[in-house]
Amino acid sequence: MKIAQLLSGVNIVITNQEQQFIESHNNIVSINSLSEHDQWLAQNLVRKGIYSISNNSQMLIKKINETNS
Repeated sequence: MKIAQLLSGVNIVITNQEQQFIESHNNIVSINSLSEHDQWLAQNLVRKGIYSISNNSQMLIKKINETNS
């Protein structure tokens, strides 16, 4: 791996459904307002490091700025 690749950041592979979730929700999302399917998608995005869960476990907070390349 080249240094230029390291400096450009790490690529995270996401599905089309996860991409649609990211595009359709704001930077802060109430977990209780999500459908069961969206909660499942959100859980996967938390595992991938795109969202984090707030201290009170009620909100999702976007951690990174997603860009298309």
